[in-house]
Amino acid sequence: MTPPVFSHGSLRLYLLSLLEEAPKHGYELIQALEARFGGTYSPSAGTIYPRLSKLEEEGLVTKTTQGRKTVYEITDAGREELTAREAELRDIEAEVTDSVRRLADEVRQGVNDALKSLRADLASAARESKEHAKPGDFQAGPQNLNVDAQVHSRFALREAELALNEFRQQLRSELRAVAAKGELTDAAVGRLRAELARLRADVLQVIHR
Repeated sequence: MTPPVFSHGSLRLYLLSLLEEAPKHGYELIQALEARFGGTYSPSAGTIYPRLSKLEEEGLVTKTTQGRKTVYEITDAGREELTAREAELRDIEAEVTDSVRRLADEVRQGVNDALKSLRADLASAARESKEHAKPGDFQAGPQNLNVDAQVHSRFALREAELALNEFRQQLRSELRAVAAKGELTDAAVGRLRAELARLRADVLQVIHR
C-alpha cells in the first residue's frame, strides 16, 4: 500500500496544527494522524519525536511532564508560524484528503480483487471436484456430503473473514477518532459490547436457518 506523502517540512507544520487544537503527548499525536488517515497510516515514534524536538528547539512548542507522559503545547510563536503559513497548511490539508481518498480506494480495490480471486478459486475447485469424483461421492446421506457443498463452504468462510476484517478496521478507525476527541465513555463501550453480542447472535441465527 502506498504511504501518504508529506513533502519536506509538511509533517512538522501539520503536527503544529494538531497541537493548536489542544496540548497532546506523542502517542495522542500518532493517534490523531492515524484517525485523520482513516487507520491507513500510522507514523512511528521515530518519525514524530524528532520533529517535536525540532519544534521545541525553535520555540514553537513547549513540553511538560505529567506523570510518565510528556505533553507538548503550542506557543505564541507557534501560532504566529501557523498564521504566516496558513496557505501552505491548506495545501497540506488538501494533500492529506487526497491521500485518504487514494488509500481508501486501494483498500477497497484490494478487497474486491481478493473476493474475485476467491470466487474464481471456488469455481475451479468445484470443477475439479466433479472431474475427480466417483459416482458414490454424490449419493445422498449423512456419510456422503456433496463435495461441491464442502468446497463452497470453505471458500465462503474465507469471504466472510475478509468482510469481517474490513468491518473491524473501519470500526477501529472510527473508535480511535472518537477517543481522540475525548468522547468515548465507559457507558458507550458497554453499549457497544452489548450491540456486538446481539449482532453476533443474529448472524449465527441467520447462518443456521
